[in-house]
Amino acid sequence: MRLSALLREIEEYCPASYALSWDNSGLQCGSRDQEIETVMLALDATGDVIEEAAEEGADLLITHHPLLFRGIKSVSDDDHVGRRLLRMIRSGIACYAMHTNFDVIGMADEAADMLRLCDREVLMPTCEGDHVVEGIGRVGNLLEHMSLRDCAEWVRDVFDIPHVRVYGDPDQPVITCAVLPGSGHDEIDLALQKGADVMITGDISHHDGLDAVEKGIAVIDATHYGIEKLFVPYMEKYMTGEFPELKILKAHEKEPFTLV
Repeated sequence: MRLSALLREIEEYCPASYALSWDNSGLQCGSRDQEIETVMLALDATGDVIEEAAEEGADLLITHHPLLFRGIKSVSDDDHVGRRLLRMIRSGIACYAMHTNFDVIGMADEAADMLRLCDREVLMPTCEGDHVVEGIGRVGNLLEHMSLRDCAEWVRDVFDIPHVRVYGDPDQPVITCAVLPGSGHDEIDLALQKGADVMITGDISHHDGLDAVEKGIAVIDATHYGIEKLFVPYMEKYMTGEFPELKILKAHEKEPFTLV
């Protein structure tokens, strides 16, 4: 299948226009004319993932996070980004990122579905029209009332992660949850405005957590990777259903840090 045809169908499902202005979703490297037979899915285009894609003979690497965020002035093996690009180019691997457009179309609802949130709404609207509101994150109610400790254990088990960090009184009741996979510290105030008892997200700093609790909202930090890794099984289901002629592979990834 030609890459241009594949991307056309993917972008019909997950429009690039839904990406936020600061983002760099889309084709990172490769020719739209190349033929695609094998696709590898990953959260990040790390050196290890690219090496695995090359060894598996992948023609296309689809990631959530873009490899290229900032402008680069040269492509050489003097830095890690250049080395990654050169490895893909030499191996004939195209790289395509579905970042904030996927956050809007797939990530938020999938996370909310997994948590079984009901009566939910968009946390941070980014696109509105024809009585439809799309955006980043979701706010909704748990199916049953629980303590913050119980909610944290629920988040840990639902997303199959070894641990979460909790800011707030573990015994306090929680009903309304905001969930924003990835990095959600900038949206804590918005979650509070929408009546959330707890914000479920990642990349929460010491001061983010302290300030949130003082403002009146608990926080469950499930790590950036912990929730966003759902991108891979989500896209595997979509790709195998829509493109049965392609071989779909999943990269071997894991939490990028270790607790000692």
